[in-house]
Amino acid sequence: MSFYTYLAIALYFAILIYIGKRNFKKEASVDEYLLDNRRLGPFMTALSAGASDMSGWMLLGLPGAIYLSGISEAWIAIGLSIGAWANYKFLAKRLRIYTEVSKNSSTIPDFLENRFRDRTKILRLISATIIVFFFTLYVSSGIIAGGKTFESFFGLNFAYGAIFTLLVVVFYTFFGGFKAVCQTDVFQGLLMLCILILIPLVAYFQIDGSIFSEINRYDNELKTNHLSLFEGQTFFGTLGLLAWGLGYFGQPHIIVRFMAIRDANELKEARRIGILWMVLGLMCACFSGLIGFVYFNQQGSPLNDPETVFLKLGDTLFHPFIIGVIISAVLAAIMSTISSQLLVSASSATKDFLFEFFKKDLSEKEKTMFSRIFVIVIAMVSTLVAFILDDTVLKVVGYAWAGFGASFGPVLLFSLYSSKTTAMSAIVGMIVGGLTVILWIVFGLSSYIYELLPGFLLSSLAIWLVNLVNSMHDKQSLARSRRVLKEFEYMKKRI
Repeated sequence: MSFYTYLAIALYFAILIYIGKRNFKKEASVDEYLLDNRRLGPFMTALSAGASDMSGWMLLGLPGAIYLSGISEAWIAIGLSIGAWANYKFLAKRLRIYTEVSKNSSTIPDFLENRFRDRTKILRLISATIIVFFFTLYVSSGIIAGGKTFESFFGLNFAYGAIFTLLVVVFYTFFGGFKAVCQTDVFQGLLMLCILILIPLVAYFQIDGSIFSEINRYDNELKTNHLSLFEGQTFFGTLGLLAWGLGYFGQPHIIVRFMAIRDANELKEARRIGILWMVLGLMCACFSGLIGFVYFNQQGSPLNDPETVFLKLGDTLFHPFIIGVIISAVLAAIMSTISSQLLVSASSATKDFLFEFFKKDLSEKEKTMFSRIFVIVIAMVSTLVAFILDDTVLKVVGYAWAGFGASFGPVLLFSLYSSKTTAMSAIVGMIVGGLTVILWIVFGLSSYIYELLPGFLLSSLAIWLVNLVNSMHDKQSLARSRRVLKEFEYMKKRI
């Protein structure tokens, strides 16, 4: 690999380390470390949410799927775009306001306990356990992806690549906290988008003839149909791909960005920026897959591994320094997601477990210190899991997305919109949603429809049924829930 490629990657890592060091505050409070005291602007909120969401799938998985099967694989991108918009529209503003007036809640378990006045701590315990468990696996998958990237492009041993990925992410997350994570997300989000636009644009002008006529020509030769949205898709299969969008309502590492914005009214601007970034990025990723399909067939060298199409286009068409920037963009997609998930899981482990049940009388300095320690602990556990499970953990990403979406999505929506929802409703909804996803996977039903859809629907049904029973029998809990929601509505008008 060229010196210029290494130089570009070294500059990328230097920028990440600089951002982490620049944001280090020895005396930072725990709320400043975990949520930056709710001071994010709309631009940073939008790009941080987008970069922490998309991971390497946008640059590797999606272009590879389009290269192999055509635009019928774009249904998941359509579902995600609709889901992200709905998340901004229906959840973001209410959650931002209600978490602030609900004792300034800084985590999802924190908010749920305060929203439902749950003195038993059961709601906090269940929700925090879900977060720590699934995010440990999520972080593991990112570390594996980082290790494999270093192994593929630098010939570095997988273990060394995984550890190097871990060290860089832990450095800027440990020292800079939420603010550093969001600033690196903005840098990495812009880098990802620039590369996503650049590669298909340059590759397009290297193709001989019309792109669509060439696609049709190779489709006829290879017996494929890259331009059909419905090729190889069933009704339930398409519905399952679209259902990925429902997961947004329950992803803690994404919705925590909404909680951190400085003004709830700025979420409208953040939505415009975030959805534009996402739709443009997804379209370019899909276009890269189609162009790669034509380009490499014209060159007489179709790819053995479709997921490398984006990187192979860059490697073929650009100067070594730009190749380094492209590899950095892939690492950016991976690391931005790891850092966000690492910080959210550390915040739940400390604020929702340690500070609530074991260490209640700590100073702000001590709380921040423990939060930093748990960033390291969870990172080390995730790395250990990555080494044990190797590539099989990558399959868990889809399961975890469904688990979060089905466990938290309906509960959060009901908690923000329904005055009849109580702590018992929330507990039952989380358990039903999570168990449905697990059982759907165990019994092999995922091949028929993605487990998030039945999990989300059954969780919503369970909450509604418990609400119905409560309205007839548990008048005290119902009155308390209505009173809390009225307080929230009153405060919402004043903000």
